[in-house]
Amino acid sequence: MTDPLFAPRGSKAEIEEGDRLSPKFDADGLITAVTVDADDGAVLMVAHMNAEALALTIETGEAHYFSRSRGRLWKKGEESGHVQKLVELSVDCDQDAVVLRVRMPELGPGIPGAACHTGHRSCFFRSVPLGAAPPAELKLSVNDAGKLFDPAKVYGTPKKTDTPRF
Repeated sequence: MTDPLFAPRGSKAEIEEGDRLSPKFDADGLITAVTVDADDGAVLMVAHMNAEALALTIETGEAHYFSRSRGRLWKKGEESGHVQKLVELSVDCDQDAVVLRVRMPELGPGIPGAACHTGHRSCFFRSVPLGAAPPAELKLSVNDAGKLFDPAKVYGTPKKTDTPRF
């Protein structure tokens, strides 16, 4: 998919080696966005962007995404206040994925910002054990210090009729 917000897709050499941003959005008009902490490189989350979200992120310096479950554009932190300030935006060689290096405001003195709606710093707070064939009941292990905030206090308690937030 091409979009007038960005340069048209050119030859393979132009896309892979050129100096023009011409993202390759998928059939749903989305591109994968990997978000990492600008200081320690920790992967905070993986989301998707449509052309509008990518353009707004570039323009404002704050991360915007397209929520597939909500079916709409959203600015990270619009409900929680956990805004992601962009430090660097990189695109991969064939321009079908981006990496956002971000900084998030501390939740308190010495308490890092949290990117995950569950209250954890990272959406990747569980690890898969390695070294054996995985059984059907494979148990994940938590790999962080725990939740940094209470999601019910930040987002409220969802009602049965609420559209899923995530």
